[in-house]
Amino acid sequence: MIFVGEGALLWRAVQHTLDRDLAVDLVCGPAPATGTTRPDIPFLAVEDINAVAAELGDAGTDGLLWSVNNRMIFRAPVLSTGLRILNIHHGPLPAYRGIPEVALVYAMLRGEREFAATLHEVDAGIDTGRTLAAEPYPIGPDDPYHVVLRRGLQACHDLFVRCLPLAATDPGWRGEPTRPAEAAGGGYFGRKALARLPDHRSHPDFGRATDLGFLAGYLPELAEALA
Repeated sequence: MIFVGEGALLWRAVQHTLDRDLAVDLVCGPAPATGTTRPDIPFLAVEDINAVAAELGDAGTDGLLWSVNNRMIFRAPVLSTGLRILNIHHGPLPAYRGIPEVALVYAMLRGEREFAATLHEVDAGIDTGRTLAAEPYPIGPDDPYHVVLRRGLQACHDLFVRCLPLAATDPGWRGEPTRPAEAAGGGYFGRKALARLPDHRSHPDFGRATDLGFLAGYLPELAEALA
């Protein structure tokens, strides 16, 4: 199988796959920091995943591609390869599409008491494909953003661990039989939503919902927008 994404969440998923004696054919993502790749796993540094569609089609041995902590958008070149693309999205769908760390701020400002990681098929839209499974988790009324985000990242990994054997053993897997109902709404939280965040400074929960804590250095765009 192929993995596309970046960061610790991606490499945890890769390691878990290897630990289960499943083949990792290729990992793709932005050029990583020195020492973060593995010499035993083929790695392809890319800025546009669609530019290497042919390489993806040739590399896959089981027809499965996992998108984990991936910001690149799959377009026609990759979507037409025949690969089944599954994305781990940090957010309940379709209510919180877009950039997960931005969507989470808005969820907390809206008073949500539950968020979720969602596994879905990738189609031509953005976070619009069929939902296969979800991993909900609570948001406490006093939880700061950095605590909630860390909880959500763990939920993303737990969701991957649960669904990996199901997707790997059944190419036609259609999702868990009893999965949570899709969250209501249809909001998209992209760069425009990011730029609007300072407009909510008067909200009573703004401080808690934007308390990045030690994660500020890992979320430069969000930190800059809030500065």
